[in-house]
Amino acid sequence: MNAPSVSSRRGLLAGAAAAVSLAALSGCGFELRKPPVFAFRSIAVRGNSAMVNLIRRNLKAAGTVTVVEGGKADEPISALAADAVFEVLAEDRSRLVVATNSLGLVRDVELLFRFRFKLTAPGGKELLGPTAIEQRRDLTYNETNALAKESEAELLYRDMQNDVAQQVLRRLGAVKQL
Repeated sequence: MNAPSVSSRRGLLAGAAAAVSLAALSGCGFELRKPPVFAFRSIAVRGNSAMVNLIRRNLKAAGTVTVVEGGKADEPISALAADAVFEVLAEDRSRLVVATNSLGLVRDVELLFRFRFKLTAPGGKELLGPTAIEQRRDLTYNETNALAKESEAELLYRDMQNDVAQQVLRRLGAVKQL
């Protein structure tokens, strides 16, 4: 007789806790991130690298802008049939040895990914001047596991590229007028 009343009390408390949390989250303005709304309806993404292709995929997935095919590096900007032109200025990966052990062997490495871009209108007006985004990750290193650490570094670089691509989309969404 005692067991059913305890379980019903627990159910009631759990329901009340869920209702209070839901009310608190909705009351503070919390909502899931929505796809960005861009000031332009179409964009040409110039270049052809893994990072550029990732940005193209993310723009298409957002569904709020049309990605114009083409946009080769040697094609004049005015010839592109897009409201905006995204151009990659630099993309760089580097490694920096942060710490060594008493034998002089590498112990810690810092991975760095730099990405510079700009956004212009087909007429040449800068919508977003040259912008740099930088990501850093620390990696412990061990000579006996060199191949595994190389794979881990590649995964970290891919993760940094994904983070940078998301930041690029947010910055493109921050452009308010053409």
